[in-house]
Amino acid sequence: MHIIVVGCGRVGSELAVTLEAAGHSIAVIDKRTAAFGRLPESFGGQTVAGYGFDRDTLAVAGVERADALAAVTNGDNSNIVTARVARESFGIERVVARIYDPRRASIFQRLGIPTVATVAWTTDQVLRRLLPDQAHGEWLDATGTVALVERAIPRHLAGSKLAQVNRPGSWWLTTVTRLGRAQVTTDSLVLQEGDLAHFVVAVDQAAELERRLTNKEQ
Repeated sequence: MHIIVVGCGRVGSELAVTLEAAGHSIAVIDKRTAAFGRLPESFGGQTVAGYGFDRDTLAVAGVERADALAAVTNGDNSNIVTARVARESFGIERVVARIYDPRRASIFQRLGIPTVATVAWTTDQVLRRLLPDQAHGEWLDATGTVALVERAIPRHLAGSKLAQVNRPGSWWLTTVTRLGRAQVTTDSLVLQEGDLAHFVVAVDQAAELERRLTNKEQ
């Protein structure tokens, strides 16, 4: 694949090097030529000085033959404009934009532009380390609204069926690992103490899920 990386900061340079090592053709765009100093001397991809949303700059980077583009500068607006130009003007299907503001990320997601909200991801990672005993996300969607959490089934829920545990619209138990073997849940599955469960949960309902798992009287 030919992939364009817009932004040669810490994320962009690491992304470019990783993709090249995987055998892809890479073009890196940055408005500052000094930024290319982050790339190792062994980097064999193309470097282009300019703005990622500029069509002439994109043309030099090989946008006409590009299979994917990642906009990872430190500016939300630049990343979104770049992603939209790539998608709407050049028809690149695999486009992703880095977004710092998680509230804006949800808006751009609705426009059909996949985003990575770094603030939401970082917050989640910090919470996992501050509160290791609580349920935390193994995965968080780009808008920070839906997560996948891992939790051991407590004793008081042993013998329960899925209908007793699931809450449609809030959380859903999707897989269970029992004695080292993972399985997708079925309606007939009966939970056992020590099962390792993965829930898909709305982030604003995560605390309620935790209460459900810890409150023996529910």
